[in-house]
Amino acid sequence: MEARPARPAEGDFVAWNGGCLLIGRGAGRIAPHSHYAIQWVIGVPAGLRVQFGRNGDWQSCAAALIPSRATHTIDVVECEWTAVMFIEPETPQGRAIAERLRGGLELLEPEATAVFAKRLERAWRTERSADAVRTVCLQLVHELSQTSPRQASDPRIVAATEAIRQHIDQPVTLEAVARIAHLSPSRFRHLFVEETGMPLRTYVLWRRLLHVWELLVEGDTLSGAAHAAGFADSAHLSRTARSMFGLPPSALQMNGPLSARGRMQQRQLG
Repeated sequence: MEARPARPAEGDFVAWNGGCLLIGRGAGRIAPHSHYAIQWVIGVPAGLRVQFGRNGDWQSCAAALIPSRATHTIDVVECEWTAVMFIEPETPQGRAIAERLRGGLELLEPEATAVFAKRLERAWRTERSADAVRTVCLQLVHELSQTSPRQASDPRIVAATEAIRQHIDQPVTLEAVARIAHLSPSRFRHLFVEETGMPLRTYVLWRRLLHVWELLVEGDTLSGAAHAAGFADSAHLSRTARSMFGLPPSALQMNGPLSARGRMQQRQLG
């Protein structure tokens, strides 16, 4: 199939404990990639296509749920706007959704997503409120996770991941995080992979990428955000973003209605 041209993504980033959302005009076709989080993606009003696996068939849909660590590609060239929500799989909601997916792709019908799309667009474009967008997303996560019983994550891993979030700009060592969980490094390493499905280093890189996006929304430069999030330099940030998301951070231009409003408020406070 002939490749479609990519374009810079223009939009906003909203985060909450356990997930985040990228919303805006999409970046065309994103290269095959996999990442830590469960992914929910919608294309409005139509045009979303998803490829599951490196050589899978392209499938058109209104929205899709993609399991954690699954190689996939999305094409949003034909969409007016798109939203991609990431749900951390070690949360109770993430575990319930993972049980629902069982490692497979789930395509969602237009009827199942139309109401949510309207509510999300209103919160984003009309209300221009990050809190309103966050509320809509949390409601969707709740609806998705109701499909199977919740299974609580190990509290030791929850405590460790929370500590990583709070100190993501600082060096993270296996020994230090294991102490937080009151485990030996070897036992912690095994339990962390068992609970999250990924090594500690990969999880830390994921959290640092999320922090980069938060800083970009606030108007920081790529180099400044890379340093503040604990990356060695911009090149390290770029390699990580390409590996996890199929595109460099420079392709994500945070200039949507939420970012613009937030920056104006910061200038007024200043």
